[in-house]
Amino acid sequence: MRNLFLFLFRFRGVLVFSLLEVASLYLFVTNNSYQRAAFFNSANSYAGVVLERRTQITDYFHLADLNKQLAAENAALRQQLYPPDTMRREADSVAVPPARTDSLRRVRYQRPAAKPDTLLIGLQRLPARDPSYPLIPARVINNRLSNVDNFFTLNVGTANGVQRGLGVVAANGVAGRVQAVTEHYATVASLLHSKTTIASKIKRDGTFGTIKWQGDDPTHALLDNVLRETKLVRGDTVVTSGYNAVFPEGIFIGTIDSFVKEPDKNFWTIRVRLGVNFANLQYVYVVTSRPKAERDTVEARAGMLPEGGKRK
Repeated sequence: MRNLFLFLFRFRGVLVFSLLEVASLYLFVTNNSYQRAAFFNSANSYAGVVLERRTQITDYFHLADLNKQLAAENAALRQQLYPPDTMRREADSVAVPPARTDSLRRVRYQRPAAKPDTLLIGLQRLPARDPSYPLIPARVINNRLSNVDNFFTLNVGTANGVQRGLGVVAANGVAGRVQAVTEHYATVASLLHSKTTIASKIKRDGTFGTIKWQGDDPTHALLDNVLRETKLVRGDTVVTSGYNAVFPEGIFIGTIDSFVKEPDKNFWTIRVRLGVNFANLQYVYVVTSRPKAERDTVEARAGMLPEGGKRK
C-alpha cells in the first residue's frame, strides 16, 4: 500500500493532467452536436474493425449453434413456399393473344420464358413479386443488453447500401433500426431501446398499437395505445402494421403474454413476449424501403408528418 501511495504521489502531475484532459474532451464532445457526431462515427468505424476480428475468432467455436440457427431459418423460409392460398404463387403458364390465323379467336396458354412481373387473377392484374423491401444480410459483431438504451453493431455499411433509419429484422422478428453508419459498419438501436417504437397491430383483428420497450425485461415489451374496448386473447400474434414504411406489413414481433385494465387509463396495459432472443442475436437483415422517400414527400405535403418532413 505504501508503494502505491508513493507511485501516485510521484506521478500526481501526470495523473491530474490526464484526468483533466479526459474530462475536457468529454465535455467538448457531449456539448457540441457536430463534434459528437464526428466522434461517434469515427469510433464506430475503428471499433468495428476490432470487433469483426474478434468475431472471426469466436465464430469457429460456435459453428454448431450457428448451424442450428441457419437450419431453423431455412425451415421457416421453406414454409413460405407453400402458402395456404394461391395469391402469392407464380403462374406456370400465361395467356397469350389468339393467333391471327385462328378464326375462333381462342386464347392460348404457354410457359413463360421468364418469371412474369404480373399475374392476372380474377381479371385484376397483380404483381408476382414485391421488390419494395429488399433485404441486406448482416452479421452482428457486437451486442449490448444491460442498458436502458441498447445497441448492436453490424458488419455492413454504406458500401452495402445501408443507410441511417432503415429497419433491421432477424429470423424471428423485428430487431431494431439503424442509428449510425460508416462505409463498412452500422450501429443499430435495438428494439431494447427506450426511444425505439414500432408501429404494430394484432394479427387476429387488425387492432393497431405501438410496441415500446420498458427498460427492464429483455424478453418483453409493451403494446401501447390499444383501447380498453378491444377484446384481447392471451397468445395473440403481434406483427408490424406497415404504417411507418420502415418495416413491411406483417413481420412478426411477438405474442401477447398478459394484459391488464388499469382504472385510470383508457388503454390496455399489454405485455408482449418478443420473438427475437437478443441474448443470442447473430444474423439479421437490413430492410431497404424503396418507396419510403416518395411516401414521406407526399405525406409531408399533406401535413401528416412531424415538423421537418421526415418519419421517425
